[in-house]
Amino acid sequence: MLYTFSESVYDSVELERYFQLLTDRDAVVLWQNGVVLLLKYPHLFTKNGAPCYVMEDDILARGLKNMIPSFVNLISMSEFVTLTEQFSPQIAL
Repeated sequence: MLYTFSESVYDSVELERYFQLLTDRDAVVLWQNGVVLLLKYPHLFTKNGAPCYVMEDDILARGLKNMIPSFVNLISMSEFVTLTEQFSPQIAL
């Protein structure tokens, strides 16, 4: 399953519930304001086997490029489209 997060308003308890569902066959994409979640709750993104992707344009727009951990994969819109083809079903949060 592909989980996409576009908002930064989730608290750690709510995010923890979503992340408990993740397996190594899933992926997480952060985009728009969702990229801030990586800075607010970095520990949640390292506790599961699912890879984490972040839209590079959204990181650059917010001046966060130097703050992104090394385990995160920066992706372009075309790479995001490829992920949507690889992972099904998809859930947008």
